Amino acid sequence: MAIILGIDPGSRVTGYGVIRQQGRRLLYIGSGCIRTQVDDLPSRLGKIYAGVSEIITQYQPDCFAIEQVFMAKNADSALKLGQARGVAILAAVNNNLPVFEYAARQVKQTVTGTGAAEKAQVQHMVRSILKLSAAPQADAADALAIAITHCHFNQNLVQMGQPRLVMARGRLKE
Repeated sequence: MAIILGIDPGSRVTGYGVIRQQGRRLLYIGSGCIRTQVDDLPSRLGKIYAGVSEIITQYQPDCFAIEQVFMAKNADSALKLGQARGVAILAAVNNNLPVFEYAARQVKQTVTGTGAAEKAQVQHMVRSILKLSAAPQADAADALAIAITHCHFNQNLVQMGQPRLVMARGRLKE
């Protein structure tokens, strides 16, 4: 049994999703968004770091999964996204959580069956997989999809006889 924190980073809105993996079962624990309603980037990054740290304290996850950087058309946006990812990862590392990264296309493929899925499709499938009464907000759904992807890859490794990727506070968790 492991608790996974998924993060969909953004400099203005960072989605988070927390699920518990019990064998093949995935149980929803919580989700939401960290909204940075300030103009300057350093203050936004500080809010992301503080928000992710608070979520880690509240939910005590065993591991941290985050979306990889993708190449955006706008270099400035890509740099800001990279910085948002960096402070979120720093919060995880400072709390001794192992960090796993998944490409956006890989997450969409795992959850919906197509790497080119729209946000609405991801929301629908996350709702279905986790048996939620309503679709989560888009950024929270993306974060939950990242956590689901981690569980999927972790489960596949176990079936292949590989050691689990999920670690509990620096130790492999069986």
